[in-house]
Amino acid sequence: MDIDLIFKIAAIGIIVAVLNLLLKRAERDEQAMMTTLAGLIVVLLMIVRQIGNLFETIKEVFGLY
Repeated sequence: MDIDLIFKIAAIGIIVAVLNLLLKRAERDEQAMMTTLAGLIVVLLMIVRQIGNLFETIKEVFGLY
């Protein structure tokens, strides 16, 4: 696993947390929830892509085509 992926996920988490805090203080709870949900979806897409790469590597190693 690439260490850059962990840093990207952490950066997204920090940005989403700050935006969530700012929006909640501005009493924009719905936008805060949507921001959190969007951050979660972005991180999940990044992880799913890496899991796909893992399965492709496993196929190549064991010769499963």
